[in-house]
Amino acid sequence: MQRIHRPRPVRVRSHGPVQRQSRSTTSGADGVADAPGIGLLAPPFAQAIPSIAGLPIEYSHEVRAELLYDLCAALVREGLGTFEAWIQCGESALVFAKHAIMRAIGDDRWNLLQRNVEYHLEISDVAEREGFDEVMANEQLAVTVACGGSGYLEIGSAIEALEGEGQGLGAAFYWTLTYALYNVMRVYNHDDALQYQERLQEWDEEDEEEKKGQCEFPEVEKALPDCIRLSLQKYGNDRWNLRARRLLRKHSDGRYHAWIKRLRKLQQLSRIRVRPSRDLIEEGNYDSPPLPSLLVSFKERDAITACFDEESQYMLEGTSEPAVGVAFDPKIPDEVRQAFHILERFVMFNYELFQLVEELQEWEKSENSHADTRLDRREPSLRAA
Repeated sequence: MQRIHRPRPVRVRSHGPVQRQSRSTTSGADGVADAPGIGLLAPPFAQAIPSIAGLPIEYSHEVRAELLYDLCAALVREGLGTFEAWIQCGESALVFAKHAIMRAIGDDRWNLLQRNVEYHLEISDVAEREGFDEVMANEQLAVTVACGGSGYLEIGSAIEALEGEGQGLGAAFYWTLTYALYNVMRVYNHDDALQYQERLQEWDEEDEEEKKGQCEFPEVEKALPDCIRLSLQKYGNDRWNLRARRLLRKHSDGRYHAWIKRLRKLQQLSRIRVRPSRDLIEEGNYDSPPLPSLLVSFKERDAITACFDEESQYMLEGTSEPAVGVAFDPKIPDEVRQAFHILERFVMFNYELFQLVEELQEWEKSENSHADTRLDRREPSLRAA
């Protein structure tokens, strides 16, 4: 505590004439004259203002903050947070929790994802319901990853190359990748474009007579490679899956073994359930499914891309489900571990996926002499404002 000095007594000024009196100058021990005394014109103020140095300059209050502190403690127990990190994060529970999760994901993984898709990590204790945030039940928190802008994979050239290596190999690669993606994330591909085309045709039939036939429909089937179109007509799902496995195994040591190896890794990761937990979705009131994390087309500016560009104009008008999310009680260690296990698998799947995407892009650039004129589809219409 700062000491408050007592005021100096004020002397009564005499009415005599002001006279300059000479003062004797004394020398110090080293022979140098001491500084003359300094007189103040006025006495110091009686109550000195205490110093604020070292005191907090702001204060924040978080409702149900104890849940965040429970989460931080759980992260420390799991080896994901340290005291040094707590100090670096300004002793903010929310910042520390996000920092610990991002540290577990790793910079290399997160940077790869950010180059290809727009993901946002959030920690919250509320769920959206009818336009309002409502506190989640049972003292739970939710960790979610939401998509604000999709990645892009143009796979037509790779399918043609695989077909050149072995008949049916391109189709086997495409369908195996498609089913793996369906198990983990929402994608926009030929199937979504076909559904959009059907809706346009239905709307055209419902129009007034004079307006019918004026709508221009995308020709999605013509955008499909021949091997994909034939596989849709010839094989059922079960028979085709068996044939695809045989073809991929046969060519696993061939010219495109690196792609097939990456695909097999995606298959393995897709078997682990990483979709948002149902209690989290049921607590919320979302207007639509998750936004597509990946647009898959066969060629640049094909009918699938055109359908996506049209539909994506309306995808951000409502509240979409997260790409992945899980609700858990931060005080229960098993629930914390399960939540981060789901998040870890989702990140690992995306990491393998976008490594494959970048490998295919680099290969296509090397095969295409006009690579410099290609359109960068990492800036699609679906982009958060």
